[in-house]
Amino acid sequence: MKRGHAVLGQVLSLVHGGQVATRADLTAELGVTRATTGAVTGELEALGLIRNVTRPGGPAAARGRPSHRIVLDPDGPVVLAVQVHVDGYRVAVVGLGGVVAATTARRHRVGADPADVLSAAVGAGAELVGRTGRRCLGAGLAVPSAVAEPDGTALNPLHVAWPVGAPVRDVFTEQVALAGLDVPAFVANDINLAALAEHRHGAGRGATHLLMTATGHRGVGGAFVVGGRLYTGSSGLSMEVGHVTVNPSGRRCHCGNRGCLDVETDPVALLEAAGLEVGPDVAPLVRAVELVRAGHPAVEGVVERLAVGLAGLVNVLNPDRIVLGGLHAALLDRDPERLTGLVADRGLWERSVPLVPSALEHNSLVGAAELAWQPVLDDPLGVLG
Repeated sequence: MKRGHAVLGQVLSLVHGGQVATRADLTAELGVTRATTGAVTGELEALGLIRNVTRPGGPAAARGRPSHRIVLDPDGPVVLAVQVHVDGYRVAVVGLGGVVAATTARRHRVGADPADVLSAAVGAGAELVGRTGRRCLGAGLAVPSAVAEPDGTALNPLHVAWPVGAPVRDVFTEQVALAGLDVPAFVANDINLAALAEHRHGAGRGATHLLMTATGHRGVGGAFVVGGRLYTGSSGLSMEVGHVTVNPSGRRCHCGNRGCLDVETDPVALLEAAGLEVGPDVAPLVRAVELVRAGHPAVEGVVERLAVGLAGLVNVLNPDRIVLGGLHAALLDRDPERLTGLVADRGLWERSVPLVPSALEHNSLVGAAELAWQPVLDDPLGVLG
């Protein structure tokens, strides 16, 4: 008799998140019998998701029983992950555990019609999936915009040419189908997805209330993960941390206000503060990180404004860890005690919150894959049975 769908999903989620490595670990985590653990892992193995590996000579073997490791099936199913950014896209084929099996990036002009770049990106992704020879179960897309729920529209694509309200989920779903992939498609904001990936597989693992801020080449995004799930607000539009004011007399922001985190602590802000032009020959993030590592005097002002924004968020959200990505991670690496101390000094509770740099190379892509994996994690038997 098959186990309950929820139990299979619970076990798969534990393995997927790296929280258990052996059947003994799983037995202790679930508080069940060895026989139940064996039956559940056997069903997941039959679905092609994990493998039970006997390791002779381990501690359990010394007592007359083999020690079983639980590993993800290297030939198991995958999902397609796509990320669109200001000057192109990256695609990846991602297995369970956030393991990137293959990835490629291409420059592409991101015009007003989302179908143009998404057609190219999904086509490249479908080609990657075909090369792996593995079954694809879903597709996830990370976009540089808040995504309204439940309609899946991009409401503030400030750094790409898409119109406000572009139906990115519908377009992505259509392009996935046109590429011959008969799978469900999902869309969310890129920083939200980066935070989700860092929580499950990176620097945020184990945090219960995880705040993340990050920069690409332009702008600042943020996200909040509570109890393993993204906090997205009533309609998917929460955590626009880039539009927290940190300098009321500062630069004019795209949103119409002045001095937002978005335009005071991104790479372009640092380059301009250093008296450098933002040219097409060098990516702003790359040049800004170089300035940080060289200790340019303009860096200190950006650090102070970032601390103002982070302290305000800490006072409102009370996170137990903050993950910083992009330029913000470079600022932390330069002088961890300085940034941590500035944030703590502005906090209400006289205690510092751990600040850590992001750990995953392609966290938004891995997060997009998490969207596509979620139905499988919730009910592996329902999806694959």
